[in-house]
Amino acid sequence: QVQLVESGGGLVQAGVSLRLSCEASGYTFSNARMGWFRQAPGKEREFVAYIDWSGGTTYYPNSVKGRFTISRDNARNTVYLQLNSLKREDTAVYYCARARFGRTTFARSVDYDVWGQGTQVTVSS
Repeated sequence: QVQLVESGGGLVQAGVSLRLSCEASGYTFSNARMGWFRQAPGKEREFVAYIDWSGGTTYYPNSVKGRFTISRDNARNTVYLQLNSLKREDTAVYYCARARFGRTTFARSVDYDVWGQGTQVTVSS
């Protein structure tokens, strides 16, 4: 059974850091590209980070570039999202996802076929 399980969310004050983790199971993790998205109440799901199979290529939208860092440990079947200098507008449920095989695109929800259940990040001022 293919599964992604996120952890690491919480309630934090603005300016601090958090590290989210996403552990994969049920498939060969090192063969898959991975991404992180977030969804705030009343808003559409938003792409926040992408990483290729080896971790050598990453991509971020301007809204989080320089503050968020995606990484992976293929030996642990885990992808991480480091969130630094958190702002209130970062409050959302954060999801990790597996990119569809056979595609090269990665910034849209439809580019992913397996999703975790999400972890809540709440940033207070």
